[in-house]
Amino acid sequence: MTRLSVLFAAALAATVVAAPGSATSVALEIDSRTISHFGVGSTARAFGKLEFVGGILYSSPNALVGAMSSIRFRPDHKHFVAVLDTGHWMTGAIERDGEGALSGLANVKISSMLNASGENENIKYLMDAEGLALSPGAAIVAYEQNHRVDVYPDPGFTTSGPKGSYAIPYPRREIRINRGFETIAVAPKDGPLAGAPVIVAERSLDAQGNMMAAILDGPLKGTFSVVRNDPYDATDGGFLPNGDLLLLERRFRLSDGVGMRIRRIKAEDIRPGAVVDGEVLMDADMSHQIDNMEGLDILQLPDGDIRIIIVSDDNHSILQRNLMLEFRLTGGL
Repeated sequence: MTRLSVLFAAALAATVVAAPGSATSVALEIDSRTISHFGVGSTARAFGKLEFVGGILYSSPNALVGAMSSIRFRPDHKHFVAVLDTGHWMTGAIERDGEGALSGLANVKISSMLNASGENENIKYLMDAEGLALSPGAAIVAYEQNHRVDVYPDPGFTTSGPKGSYAIPYPRREIRINRGFETIAVAPKDGPLAGAPVIVAERSLDAQGNMMAAILDGPLKGTFSVVRNDPYDATDGGFLPNGDLLLLERRFRLSDGVGMRIRRIKAEDIRPGAVVDGEVLMDADMSHQIDNMEGLDILQLPDGDIRIIIVSDDNHSILQRNLMLEFRLTGGL
């Protein structure tokens, strides 16, 4: 989260205003341009253990569009729910071309997130939504700055405040104000974590310099740590059908700009007290079509094909872009 995005959020406060107990939903016009190659000036399709399927660069004349922190797809693999770090929900559907590649966004709507009193908070510090997970009947949101994990009804999250919350099992003083729990993902119900939500901190570190993490519920409820490889920070994650966790990480250095990678953490390693690490599936830099990549979701298509969709947060900056990229996991599970 940057100071620029904080200032921009204040400017947006008057754009979508909800009265107590209500929320205003704004339908948006979206312009999209397809991205056919991931490597700049390259026709390569394979990148590590992933194959590039396609992507889009999207924008809108409406200033609300941008700052996407996390995205989750519905079971139809078309409709999605996303959270923006300006304290908004974004819903819509992806469009595909005749060859099945991403081609655009449709039916996009944005609405303000409501606080526990059912009111539009309009205060960035209190509504800095960074992570999203969907569970039967619930949309679970991880907030930064005012650190918490709130549970909204699903359906009904756009018109309701949270109906509950998960306790974060770390002292608040140990969580960095702007480097909190950006990753939240729900594990497969039939796996060892039994459908529990799992959180990973962006850059709140334990005494050994590892990223704080926790299983918030279920038979293995407890804390663990994820090895941090400087300069990478965790921004989102999702579970494969076999229970392995894919962790999206990003870096920024003045010397070579932004970078991103995806790490795969084995299901059997995720347990209380563990320090986990994993194989890097892909590593990308400014020679690829990336930006400030913040959100990741995993789709399993009817034929068993595993797709990974990654989105960027443009921080409402003219120097950054809103990207949605799609990859195929190669080599099977």
